[in-house]
Amino acid sequence: RGMPALAGHAPHPFGSLAEVRGAGGFSREVGVVLVGAEHPGAGDMTSIKRVLKHLFYGRLYLAKRFPASSKAAITEAIAQSESRHMGELSFVVEPDLDWHDLFRGVTPRQRAVEVFSRLHIWDTEHNSGVLIYLLFADSCVEIVADRGIHACVGDAQWKAICSEMESSFREGMFEQGVLAGIARISDLLEKHFPAQGANPNELPNEPELL
Repeated sequence: RGMPALAGHAPHPFGSLAEVRGAGGFSREVGVVLVGAEHPGAGDMTSIKRVLKHLFYGRLYLAKRFPASSKAAITEAIAQSESRHMGELSFVVEPDLDWHDLFRGVTPRQRAVEVFSRLHIWDTEHNSGVLIYLLFADSCVEIVADRGIHACVGDAQWKAICSEMESSFREGMFEQGVLAGIARISDLLEKHFPAQGANPNELPNEPELL
């Protein structure tokens, strides 16, 4: 199956989707809708502070924030969610970026698009894949929604979910923040893509750590 066609999106401080796609090295066939919360000061993607956080912060603290019990709760929440609608959810956590991406100034949004493509979240029967991507070292949540979903939902609601999740994370409530985000997304998908007929599980429900 081909990749979904490029859909429209609201402007954001990191440039257009076409620019993001180009920086990530994708071909012209890649087309997704990229949305996420705005991050003040996130424009300097090569700052010393950011590099140090990625080198020493990400993997050191991630296991404490997402223990086995949290991963199990998130897996169950995704399974329950997908019984209500035709969408496919994926929660992916990346502790940090490697040296190459850091010094290229790769943004969380660019990386989210790359992960969406790499994990084939675009490859669902109804173009209804949704990636919840957390770049832990940047404390940044991004949502990448395939065109079938985004056409019905729009940027504002995705951005609100990203902001709410990040607020929970700042309070140290990582499991609660993810579960709340999944619940909000589930409500939107149930409204626009309610479950009907055959509803196979097309993507893994377990959180993925890159």
